[in-house]
Amino acid sequence: MTKMAPELPIEVDVETGVWTTDALPMLYVPRHFFINNHVAVEEALGAERYAEILYHAGYKSAWHWCEKEAELHGLEGEAVFEHYMKRLSQRGWGHFITEAIDLDAGTAAVRLEHSAFVYQLGKVGRKIEYMFTGWFAGALDQILEARGSSLRTVALQTQSAAEPGCEVGRFEVQPLTATQQQTGEGRGV
Repeated sequence: MTKMAPELPIEVDVETGVWTTDALPMLYVPRHFFINNHVAVEEALGAERYAEILYHAGYKSAWHWCEKEAELHGLEGEAVFEHYMKRLSQRGWGHFITEAIDLDAGTAAVRLEHSAFVYQLGKVGRKIEYMFTGWFAGALDQILEARGSSLRTVALQTQSAAEPGCEVGRFEVQPLTATQQQTGEGRGV
């Protein structure tokens, strides 16, 4: 394993101890701490209900992050999505690769290698990175809004490296149908 210093800018306020990256406050916690908490909530609520809650929270957070980062760095369109995938990868969640993106169609495909969830939990036989789905739709929707598009999307995890025979995770982002827009259906596991 080759090691290097973080590629993202990290500043720590001497007085408050608050970490920031690109002017946004950050938390720095051990992977096992985060994932143990994640698993405990999943066990209490059930994976489906927890996925729905995380979808909405992640969607909102990704929208906000992309909006602030686009403004800070003067980015737009696909460059915002690529910057988001890069930063997620640099923060230890895994290595996110955009395999396809079409802003006019409202679609994207993301491959996940070296998932923090799989590293911590192993081959558990199911999709375990559902937390990321809202992130991808929120990011894409913020970019679409900034372009003046009313198109909105939904993201789904289609495979996980935690499943038998799978080496990577895969996610698809696609436009919401009219019914999904009205009911909020299709967001989560």
